[in-house]
Amino acid sequence: MGSSTSAEVAAEVERKYAVDAATVLPTLSGVDGVARMGQPREHHLDAVYYDTASLDLTRHHVTLRRRSGGPDAGWHLKLPPVADARTEVRLPLDAGSEGGHGDTDDGADAPPAELLDHVRAVVRDRPLVPVAVLRTRRREHDLLDASGTTVGHLCDDEVEAQSLVGAQEAQRWREWEVELDEGDQRVLESVEPHLIATGATPAAHASKLRRALGDSVSPPEPAPASQLSDRPTAIEVLGAYLVEHRAALHQHDAGVRQGDSEPVHRMRVAARRLRSALTTYRPLLGRQVADPLREELRWLGLALSDARDAHVLRRRLTAVIHAEPPELVVGPVVARLEKELGAVQQHGLGTAVAALESARYFRLLDALDDLVAALPELPQASAPASEVPALVRRDWKRLGREVAAAGRAADADSRDRALHEARKKAKRFRYAAESAIVLRPKQATRMAKAAEAVQEALGDHQDTVVARARLRSLAMTAHLSGENAFTFGRLHALEQWRADRAEADFDVAWRRLSRRRVRRWLTR
Repeated sequence: MGSSTSAEVAAEVERKYAVDAATVLPTLSGVDGVARMGQPREHHLDAVYYDTASLDLTRHHVTLRRRSGGPDAGWHLKLPPVADARTEVRLPLDAGSEGGHGDTDDGADAPPAELLDHVRAVVRDRPLVPVAVLRTRRREHDLLDASGTTVGHLCDDEVEAQSLVGAQEAQRWREWEVELDEGDQRVLESVEPHLIATGATPAAHASKLRRALGDSVSPPEPAPASQLSDRPTAIEVLGAYLVEHRAALHQHDAGVRQGDSEPVHRMRVAARRLRSALTTYRPLLGRQVADPLREELRWLGLALSDARDAHVLRRRLTAVIHAEPPELVVGPVVARLEKELGAVQQHGLGTAVAALESARYFRLLDALDDLVAALPELPQASAPASEVPALVRRDWKRLGREVAAAGRAADADSRDRALHEARKKAKRFRYAAESAIVLRPKQATRMAKAAEAVQEALGDHQDTVVARARLRSLAMTAHLSGENAFTFGRLHALEQWRADRAEADFDVAWRRLSRRRVRRWLTR
C-alpha cells in the first residue's frame, strides 16, 4: 500500500503552437516579462508512448511515455490538463521492470507500477503496449527576465511520429512550445501574440501523441452537465451525473492506493452517489440494467467503509478527549483509543486497497463504462426531462415514510435504527435533487441544501450511536485490564448529549425541508 518516494511530481504549464517548416522563430527579447532570450540548446528526444489496446489513457487525456535524450530522460506520466496546466509524474529510466505488469512483446521495459497506480482506475488490469514512437529534434531557448531568472522556455520542435495503431503512415510536423519555469501565466499571455504574428496558430491537439494517433482515438464520451443542451432528455440528465461521479471515482482511486484517509471518503461518496442515481432512475433503466451495478457499487462502498468509519471515530473521540480538563482524563485513554481504532483503520485501508486491486473492482468500472455508453440506446432514451421531478418525488416519499417510522419507534434502539434508515433516504433524496440542478438550478439547489441539512443532522446522530457503542467496548476492555474506566463513561454521557442535540437539529431541518415551497417544483 502506497508508492515509493522516488517519483518526482512537477506542475507543467505550457502552450503549443502549430507552425510550418519555413517559419522563422522570432526573438522574444523585450517582450513584456522577457528581457532576454538565451541561445539555443539542441536535444534529440526519442519517446515510446504506452497505452492499452483500446487507447484508454489517451481517451482520458493521459499520456505515458519512456523518453531518452534531453535533460529530463525517464518515464513520464502526464495527468489530464486543467487549462494550460497539468501534473507530470516522473521516474528514472531504470524504474521500468522486465516482466512486470504491462510487459511488452518487443522486450522493452514495462511501465513502472508506481506510475500506473496513478491511473489504475483507467488502465485496470489491461496490458499496456507501445502505441506510438516519436523522435523530436528540439531547439530550446531559455526566456529570462531582467534579473536573469528563467521565467520559461521556448522550444522549436521538429517531430517525426509513427503510430503503432492501425496502418497509419509516419507523420512529420513542426511545432513551438512555450513552457513556464519561474514565470507565471502573464509570460504565456505576453508571448503568444508575438508567436501568432509570426505565423503560428494554437495547436489543434493537446499533445504530440494525440496528433500522432489521429482518428484511432474514439469519439468523446457523453457531455458533462455543464454542456447539456437546453432540452435534454431524462437519460441525458442521468448520463451527465454518472459521468461526473465516475470521474470522481477515478480521481480518488490513486489516493486510496497510497493509504490516504480523505480519498477513501471521497471515493466512497462517489460510489454512493452513483448507486443512488441508479436507484432514483431505475424506472427508466429497468431493474435488469440497474440492480447488478447497484450491488457492485454497494460492495465497493462497504470495502471502503471500515477505514473511513474508524478514521472519523478516531478523530472525533480524540478531539473530545483533548477538550476535556486534564483531571477528567483518567488512565491511558488516548493510548487505548489510538491502539484500537488505529489498528481498525489500518486494517480497513488494507481491505480498501485489496478491493481496488481485485478483478471484481475492475469489472465494476467496466460495467459502469458500458452503461454510460449504452444509455442512448436504451428503450427509455427519449423520455423527456419532465419525468425527472416524478423520479425525485419518489425519493421524497420514501424519506417521509422512514421519518414517520422513526416517530412510531417503540424504544430508543428502534428509534436509532429508524433514524439511520431515514438518514440514508435523506441522502438519496439530496443526491436525486442534485442530479436535477441542470434542469431547475435555483429550485433543485434549494431543495438539495435543505435535504443536506436533514442528512447532516441524522449523520451526527448516527455518529453518536457508533461512538457510544465503541466507548462501551473500550470501557469494558479498560476495566478488565485493571484500568479506571471513568473517562470512557464520561465520554459516553457527552455522546448521549450530542445525540439529543442532533435530534433537535433534525426536527428543525425536517420542518424546513417539509415546507411546500421548498418542493413546489416537484409537483408541477
